[in-house]
Amino acid sequence: MDPKHYRHCAVVDIARQPLDTAAAIDFVSDEAHGGLAVFVGKVRRQSHGRAVLGIDYDLYQPLTLRQFERACATVLERYGPTLKLYVAHAYGSLKLGDLAVVVAAGSPHRDEAFRACRDLIEAVKHEAPIWKREHYVDGSSEWSEGCSLCYRGEQSPAPPAAHAHDCADHRH
Repeated sequence: MDPKHYRHCAVVDIARQPLDTAAAIDFVSDEAHGGLAVFVGKVRRQSHGRAVLGIDYDLYQPLTLRQFERACATVLERYGPTLKLYVAHAYGSLKLGDLAVVVAAGSPHRDEAFRACRDLIEAVKHEAPIWKREHYVDGSSEWSEGCSLCYRGEQSPAPPAAHAHDCADHRH
C-alpha cells in the first residue's frame, strides 16, 4: 500500500479554516488500532513571563511539508508500518486559545501511539521551518527563536546563554 495512506501532512491558513482535531482522529483511526494519541497545541496567555495577545506564524510551505513528511517517515520506520500519523500546523494570525498544531498517531497498541505522537510533535517543534512572532499586551512583539535553534543533544553545540531559557520553556 502507498505509504502516503499512512500519513497526512498539512499547513493550514488559519484565516480560511481552523485546525480540526476530529479530522486528525478520523484519519488515524483504523479497525486494527486500539491506541490513538493526540497532541493539540494552543496559543497560551503567557510566554517567558509576558502576557500574550496572539501569535503570527509564518512558514515556507513546500519546505515545511517536506520536513513533516520526513518526520512521519522516520516515525513510521521506528514504530512500524501499521501506524497512521497526522500533522497539521496553522499559519497566519492566531488569537489566544486558537489551535496552532494538531498531531495524532494511531497504532495497534497505546505505547506505540503515545511514543509516535511524542516523537512527531518534537520533530515538528525542533525541525520544521516555522517562525513565530508573539504579540504582547504591552504593545510590543518579538520573533521567537523557537526550538529549532535549541540545543538537542551532544551532536549539537551548546546553546548560547540567551537561548537556554527559551529552550527549557519549549520542553513542556
